[in-house]
Amino acid sequence: MWRVRRKHLVQAPSVASQQHKKSLTEEKYETPHPDSTGTSGGLNDLWKFDGNDWTWVSGSSTVNQSGVYGAQGTAAPSNVPGARVGAISWTDSSGNLWLFGGRGYDSSGTFGYLNDLWEFGGNNWIWVSGATTISQPGVYGTLGTGSSSNVPGARQLSASWIDKNGNLWLFGGDGFDTTATLGSLNDLWKFDGSNWTWVSGANTVNQPGVYGTKSTAAPSNEPGARSELVSWTDAAGNFWLFGGIGLDSAGAQGDLNDLWKFDGNNWTWVSGANTIDQTGVYGTLGTASPSNVPGARETAFSWIDRSGNLWLFGGSGSDSTGQFGLLNDLWRYTP
Repeated sequence: MWRVRRKHLVQAPSVASQQHKKSLTEEKYETPHPDSTGTSGGLNDLWKFDGNDWTWVSGSSTVNQSGVYGAQGTAAPSNVPGARVGAISWTDSSGNLWLFGGRGYDSSGTFGYLNDLWEFGGNNWIWVSGATTISQPGVYGTLGTGSSSNVPGARQLSASWIDKNGNLWLFGGDGFDTTATLGSLNDLWKFDGSNWTWVSGANTVNQPGVYGTKSTAAPSNEPGARSELVSWTDAAGNFWLFGGIGLDSAGAQGDLNDLWKFDGNNWTWVSGANTIDQTGVYGTLGTASPSNVPGARETAFSWIDRSGNLWLFGGSGSDSTGQFGLLNDLWRYTP
């Protein structure tokens, strides 16, 4: 049940067309960022904050750096991922940082979609999986079967989880499918430390969602292809995802407000609509209600508290009047 904790605020133009939405999204990910010299571009610097001070740990202080991959599976002080945006990350039980994909610079300095998997153990980077060059198609293998040859295609703006066994999970994003076609993805992958396994979803782009019956798990259920979504992992190990920009049950593309749960075997459509561009139903501030639901949105923020509540903040999307723009509403969902 959703409860709104803070009122919404729209701070963007009121144009609700797909063209306007696309332009906002492109601006967020195409706008370069300044380095130590004030030059704008892609960054690959790694920083640590100890509660008081920042420490520059790895990478370059200048923009648009190529990846230095070294030998696959071997840590080295000279190894470093190329500059990028739209990557995803995990932290494992040993405190190691993992990084996958995004749009950035490969080993030759060419800019594009990446599918490289990296591990950082606190001192050095290790190139673990994927290619050193851009625009790689996915190698899916057999559904449910891990293989050393399997690897997700190059992509950005996916969702990520880590399970109790330390497996890394990856869902969707914008990228390349098994035919090297670029589009929106809804494939679910697991990495067990050695091999990738294609677990769910399609191996081709731009798939509509199969919602089934709300609150009922089924093998045929699967979220539609999407990117810029948010995700959580609950105490029971279930994966949750919400919204993003993607395809609904009819194959229409736009912003989504559907909430999904994956229990390790099947997807369940939990809340929200199976059609795009839904307005928010806010109800009474601070009061949970079955009718409450956040409006469709992308690029929101998410976290989970000690009580297992899912929290959602902001993003670009639709408010209670259907106006599209930037949001600052805070929501809590109690499973």
